[in-house]
Amino acid sequence: MLLSLVQTINAYLSDYVLVILLIAVGLWFTIRTGFVQIRFFGEGMKRVFGNLSLHGEKHDSGMSSFQALATAIAAQVGTGNIVGASGAILTGGPGAIFWMWIIAFFGMATIYAEAVLAQKTRIKGEDGHILGGPVYYITTAFKGAGGKFLAGFFGIAIILALGFFGCMVQSNSIGSTFQTAFGIPAWAVGIALVIICAVIFIGGMNRLARVTEKIVPVMAAIFIVGGIILLVMRASYIPATFGMIFSYAFTPQAIIGGSFGAAIKTAISQGAKRGLFSNEAGMGSTPHAHAQANVGTPHEQGVVAMIGVFIDTFIVLTLNALVIISTLYTPDGPLSAGYSDASVNAAGEAIVKSNLAQTAFSTVFGTGFGNAFVAICLFFFAFSTVLSWNMFGKINMIYLFGQKSVLIYQVVALVFIFLGTLASNDLVWELSDMFNQLMVLPNAIALFALTGMVVSAIHKKQE
Repeated sequence: MLLSLVQTINAYLSDYVLVILLIAVGLWFTIRTGFVQIRFFGEGMKRVFGNLSLHGEKHDSGMSSFQALATAIAAQVGTGNIVGASGAILTGGPGAIFWMWIIAFFGMATIYAEAVLAQKTRIKGEDGHILGGPVYYITTAFKGAGGKFLAGFFGIAIILALGFFGCMVQSNSIGSTFQTAFGIPAWAVGIALVIICAVIFIGGMNRLARVTEKIVPVMAAIFIVGGIILLVMRASYIPATFGMIFSYAFTPQAIIGGSFGAAIKTAISQGAKRGLFSNEAGMGSTPHAHAQANVGTPHEQGVVAMIGVFIDTFIVLTLNALVIISTLYTPDGPLSAGYSDASVNAAGEAIVKSNLAQTAFSTVFGTGFGNAFVAICLFFFAFSTVLSWNMFGKINMIYLFGQKSVLIYQVVALVFIFLGTLASNDLVWELSDMFNQLMVLPNAIALFALTGMVVSAIHKKQE
C-alpha cells in the first residue's frame, strides 16, 4: 500500500512537476544571467583546472574552491551516473540521454544561482565552521513563519533523502556490485563501509575535504580511461550510437514500444528524473558544499559550480551512456530490437536484474574484468557520494535541531549505510526518489524569489 502510494506520488512529480519546474528554473536563470553557462564557461574551467592540486591547504573554516567543487562532484557523481543512467536508458530508451543533456545545460545556470546564493547567505556555526545551503537562502527570501516552514520542509526532506535513504541506496549499489564481481558477501562490505565512513565522519569537514579532493579526480580518471578504451574498441558503432540518442529522443516508441505520446513522456521524464539524481542541479544539495568555499566573490564559486554539472553529465554520464548504447543497442547487441519484440524480452529482463553498466563493459572486457571494473568505479562513486550527502544532511540537522543532534544523526546514518548493503528494497529507492524530488520545490521557490541577488553577482563581475 505504502509502496504504491509513493510510486504514484513519484510518477506525478517526475512526469509533470519536476520536468516543468527544472526546465523553468534553468531557462529563467539562463535568460536572466545572459547565458552564464556559455559566457563564463571558460572562466569556470580556468578556475577549476588552472591551479589543480590534490593537496589543498587545511582551512580553519571552510574549504578551498577546488575542495568545495570536489565535495560537490563527489555528491553528483554517484550511482546516478552508472545505475541511474542505466535505468533511464532501459526505461526511456537511448533518447533519454538527450533529455538529460537538455536538463544539464539549463541546470548549469541553476547551479550557478544556487552556489552564488549559498555564498551570500552562509553563516558561521557555534563551533566556528561555515554553514550554508538552501535553508539559509530560503529564510533570506521569506521572513517569518512562511520561510521557517519552507526551510524546515527542505531540511527534513534532505536529511531523509540523502542523509538516510540516499546513503542506503548508495551502499546497496556497492554491496550488490561487489558481490557480483568478487563474491564478497554484501554484509561484509557493509561492515567495512561503516568503519571507514565513521572514521571520516568523526574527522569533520576538514577530513572530508581532504578525502574528496583526492578521491574525485582519481575515480573520474579511472572510469574515463576505461570508458575510452572500450569506445575505441567499439569505434565503428559510435556514429550509430549518437544517431540513436538523437533519433530516439523524438521517436522513443520505436525502441521502447507503446504509443508515441506515452513513449515521449517516458523518455523526457526519465531524462529529467535521472538527470536530477545525477547532476543535482536545482535539487539544493550541492550548495552546501559551495557555501564552504573560501573565494573572493560569490560569482567565482558560481562558475566553478557550473563545471561540476558539466563534468558530471557531459563527461562521466555521457561516457557511460555511450558505452551502454554502443554495446547493447547496436545491431549485435541484445537490446537492438527494443523491448516490444518477445524474443528480446528475456534478455531485457536479465539485464534489468543485473547491472546494465556491468553487462555493457563485460561484453567487451569479459565478464570477470567488466564486472570488477564497474564494481571498483561504483565503489569510489558511491562511497564519495555517501561522504558528501552525510555532510549535507548534517548541516540541515544542525539548522533544525542544533549542534548536539549531530552524534545521533551520525549513528543513525551509519545504521542506514549498513542496512543498505543487506537487501534491495523497492520502497527505499522510491522514498529516496520522492524526497529528492520534494527538495526541489522549496529550493526552486527561493531561487526565483532571490533572482535579483543572483543577477547582481553577474553585474559586479562586469563592473
